[in-house]
Amino acid sequence: MSVVKDIAASWRRPGVVMRRHLAAGRREDRAIMFLMLACGLIFVAQWPIISREAALAPDGPPLEARLAITFFAWLMVWPIGFYALGGLSHLIARAIGGKGTWYTARLALFWALLASTPAWLFYGLVAGFIGPGPAQQGVGALLLIAFLSIWGLSLREAERAPEAGYE
Repeated sequence: MSVVKDIAASWRRPGVVMRRHLAAGRREDRAIMFLMLACGLIFVAQWPIISREAALAPDGPPLEARLAITFFAWLMVWPIGFYALGGLSHLIARAIGGKGTWYTARLALFWALLASTPAWLFYGLVAGFIGPGPAQQGVGALLLIAFLSIWGLSLREAERAPEAGYE
């Protein structure tokens, strides 16, 4: 299935989509692609927010500097943090009986990030065009719930007993 169809399917049945990704075998190239694509889209989601901040605070750093800093953060720093978070989630899952691998835990996190990017993009639009207020908070809550739900259900699937292709 295409990535876009998998993202849409993850909003309905994340476990099924995760099983399909796990059945493809250990594919580090696919995992890093999910992570970098998610970070890239989240960076794009930040553009309206950054533009709004630059317009409302003209005495601060210029728009280009703000974009460069955000680009560096999302494409260079956050991926390292997500690798660490994936490892931590595996350690916690293993402590409560998880039987997955480091790879399956990373894949669950990276896929949840990518699957939640539609909410990130919507949040960026709301925060950039409407600004702070109930709408931004509501969409932020939706984003958090979507990400945590997809990640939790994907991680549950990833930490089941490894079968053929999971390693």
